[in-house]
Amino acid sequence: MSRWFLTPKPNPAAALRLICFPYSGASASIYFDWANVLPPSIEVVAVQLPGRANRLVEPLLTDMASVIEGVMSELPDLLDRPFALFGHSLGAQEAFETALALRRAGLPQPARLFVSGHGAPHAEDPDRLLLHRLDDEAMVAELRKMNGMAPEILENEELMQLLLPILRADFTISETYEYQPEPPLDCPISAYGGLQDAYVTRAQMLAWKDLTTGDFRLRMFPGDHFYLNSSKMLLLQALARDLDEVMRKTST
Repeated sequence: MSRWFLTPKPNPAAALRLICFPYSGASASIYFDWANVLPPSIEVVAVQLPGRANRLVEPLLTDMASVIEGVMSELPDLLDRPFALFGHSLGAQEAFETALALRRAGLPQPARLFVSGHGAPHAEDPDRLLLHRLDDEAMVAELRKMNGMAPEILENEELMQLLLPILRADFTISETYEYQPEPPLDCPISAYGGLQDAYVTRAQMLAWKDLTTGDFRLRMFPGDHFYLNSSKMLLLQALARDLDEVMRKTST
């Protein structure tokens, strides 16, 4: 049984596997309902980092290298069919680094890399706010602005005492990550973003085109940094279309 990958709706007959990386503070479960919306030809697999849900007792990770090492320890078992990688925010960084790690290891590349809600690593704003350095009160204030957590959760002090260490660890992974330039990936990249995202600009999303020699596509959706919640059905419809194209290309 895998620790790092959870499959909410196993489908041995699926034509393509979509491997999804969650955003900061989230667990694999944020992607579970995608398996009920995307076409049955797609098997959704979600990454589960230590320190949450079924891995609650495991120590939290605070650096990208440890995350990728863990992911790569089990990912080869999932490469028996065409696959795509999807990640939102921190998950976009992890999905990209996973694609690089697969190439370094001489393993199959994703049929397409989907990066959501995070600018390309070489287009980071050097003056961006570093959330992992904030005290708890300031961090909660920023989380409220992001609109990614329900107000009743943010106002529940007991629950936030459990969530803040996870968030701080994940923000540390994201904000201390240093991209080491490599040749562009051969796999195509789709960049998805929110039109009203106050943290990531369209230009930063567009910069992902520099990191592939293949096809590049930018899709912008109504909503803020967490457009994938507020515009979930629009996102999944677009993703289904893009994945259908991927499956048609991989089957020829």
